[in-house]
Amino acid sequence: MKHGTALESTVIDLSIIIVNWNVRELLRRCLTSIVEASIAGTEPGTRNLELETIVVDNASSDGSLEMLQAEFPWVRLIANERNVGFTRANNQGLALSRGRYVLFLNPDTEIVGDALPTMVRTMEARPTVGALGPQLRYPDGTVQSSRRRFPTLTTAFFESTLLAQWWPENPWARRYRLAERPDDLEQEVDWLVGACLLVRREALEQVGGFDEGFFMYSEEMDLCRRLRAAGWRVVYLPSAQVIHHEGRSSEQVVPERHLHFQTSKVRYFRKHHGRLQAELLRLFLLLTYVYQMVEEGLKWLLGHKRPLRAARVRVYWQVLRSRLRDESLPGHG
Repeated sequence: MKHGTALESTVIDLSIIIVNWNVRELLRRCLTSIVEASIAGTEPGTRNLELETIVVDNASSDGSLEMLQAEFPWVRLIANERNVGFTRANNQGLALSRGRYVLFLNPDTEIVGDALPTMVRTMEARPTVGALGPQLRYPDGTVQSSRRRFPTLTTAFFESTLLAQWWPENPWARRYRLAERPDDLEQEVDWLVGACLLVRREALEQVGGFDEGFFMYSEEMDLCRRLRAAGWRVVYLPSAQVIHHEGRSSEQVVPERHLHFQTSKVRYFRKHHGRLQAELLRLFLLLTYVYQMVEEGLKWLLGHKRPLRAARVRVYWQVLRSRLRDESLPGHG
């Protein structure tokens, strides 16, 4: 594989877009893995991929920009003066990109072996596939769940909520995660976790990029839904593998993570299932936060790990104050 530059007129096969926010060391490992993947080459008899890598930095304060300029001068850089959100930053990179295929890649990932040419070759061979994702793995090598069905309202109640904590292996969450299918089986799915998502340029031009109404979370589910509605297939490809460290940016801001995760879930339901289902979900989620705040408050009164309980109460109170409405999200300037 070869890295293109802005001055080249070469046709770019693959544009890699990475949105970074204060994860300098993970970004370094991610970019290093891209370099190593390009050195690994492709199958005999096939030409090298021409690729470009675009990093959109959302106003990092950890020295990410300095590291990029010093160590990875071949990266095309967009440096935002404020955190504009994950979706808008990806769309900025998309507007600058030139590749026939676009890989939306999280900075907390590492490419394994020949994953890049494997994914591109698969897309080349199957023109009806609009989006494709590899098998994601945790750093210890275990498989990370990344295949999904589109959620129903019942799924939304029983997946990534208080009810899921009480009943983690409930049938609705298992169905949502396609738990009945093997991890090593190539398969068509409704949508894929967006840590590493390869999308055909033609498909993106047809349906548009990410919906910027999602600051972060649920944006890849929305994109895959629009792709499938337009007739494109979405495929999980376990023969390509990528390590995903998961959540290293969002864990730096716990209250905002809760707000964005739950608000995006409600927004997705309002967009694709209507206002009634969205309101039912919003009220249910708010009730779970009331319960959790009361529970943590009682534990605080009993003197059990008071700093932890106080921190959680503050987080849950912020969620309740927001009412999980889009307009209630705090500013990101």
